[in-house]
Amino acid sequence: MTDSWEELSLVSASPKLLHKGIEGVVMKQIAAATKKAELSQPIPLPSPEPQRCDTEPLQRRKRMDLCVLTFVERLQQYYRTRVCLSAEEVSVSQQRALEIATEIQAFLHSKHPDMPLGDMTLAGSLLDDLQVVKADHTCLIVPLQLESSLWTPIAGEDTFLGHPQYCMVRRENLEYFPRGRSYWDRHLLGGYLSSRLVSEQLGKTVMESMNWPLLTGTLECEVRPVLGSPELKLEIQGLTKSSYDSGESFYITVLPTVRLGEMTLTAQREITGSFDYVWYQSLYTSETARLAALDKADSGVRRKCLKTLKAVCRNCPSLRKLNGSHLSNVILHMSEKETDWSESAFADRFQQAVTELIGYLEMGILPSYFKPNVSLFQGFTEDDIDEMGFMLYCAVTEPEILLI
Repeated sequence: MTDSWEELSLVSASPKLLHKGIEGVVMKQIAAATKKAELSQPIPLPSPEPQRCDTEPLQRRKRMDLCVLTFVERLQQYYRTRVCLSAEEVSVSQQRALEIATEIQAFLHSKHPDMPLGDMTLAGSLLDDLQVVKADHTCLIVPLQLESSLWTPIAGEDTFLGHPQYCMVRRENLEYFPRGRSYWDRHLLGGYLSSRLVSEQLGKTVMESMNWPLLTGTLECEVRPVLGSPELKLEIQGLTKSSYDSGESFYITVLPTVRLGEMTLTAQREITGSFDYVWYQSLYTSETARLAALDKADSGVRRKCLKTLKAVCRNCPSLRKLNGSHLSNVILHMSEKETDWSESAFADRFQQAVTELIGYLEMGILPSYFKPNVSLFQGFTEDDIDEMGFMLYCAVTEPEILLI
């Protein structure tokens, strides 16, 4: 980029940014922030009836109270009202997801009793108390049981792909244990276990064969497969009466998983694309466990900071491409050099994370905490980085724009 984000904010935005109206949107958001009576509620529309004189002082006082709130107080209010999920919402979502998972596991065992699968489990941010704004998704882990003597994971660095998180699973000892010795030999492609073939079999069995109308009647919520998606995904509507009335959906992603040694490999076609024999090495569990261990050791607010950043990025269109993995790694890198993660330092660490993100965007590289040779910004275009960087730079001087 020829212009820095500082110059963009002080002089003028590039034609592309002006065309998008980002600068105007930011200034409108700043102005709107001082008029809201509560950050968690929209501004009430004026009543068609004449306002009574005795209500005007009350409204004026509310505006004045908001204006005198410090950023620390606003951030805490945002965390309480916009980030955290209610215990009831989480409980209902987890219970429904568990019931659906139980039905899928029973159906797979009856349809393919010879398929060696481990016990299916739910996983992801909903189970780890890291989901924000809405309880609307989770993962169903389908563990494939592979014979350790017949299958060997090949690290991404050792493959011709050269991608540290793209791994392969090679079939071994074919001269002594020919094809057919393992159930998963039917999914071989060029001597390697194919993530595409495994996903296709599970897709045909689960997505196309299960009696979803019957399951819908049993669970009293509408369950149906999402068609046309590279993921194996289910959509559930009507978890609660309020979610049914609002049309909100809950999603379960069915994730075929291989665990060999210390490696956890998943079939995520939306990430690996057209490589039919490639598996993705997930680092989510390691990142989540590391954050929890660090917070437990010093009663820190790393996870609180992460959840707040996730909510900010989810609520801000310019930042939605920053996901939990990006933000977790930023905080893990910060923890290497920052020791004060006390509750009183919450706002400081939040603002520091914004500054750190700007630095990584300027470099165009965010190294993975557990695999430094992986750039988590891979796949971002220059326009993506330009838009996110400009929004975050504006938030350095006016952090309240992130809490709207």
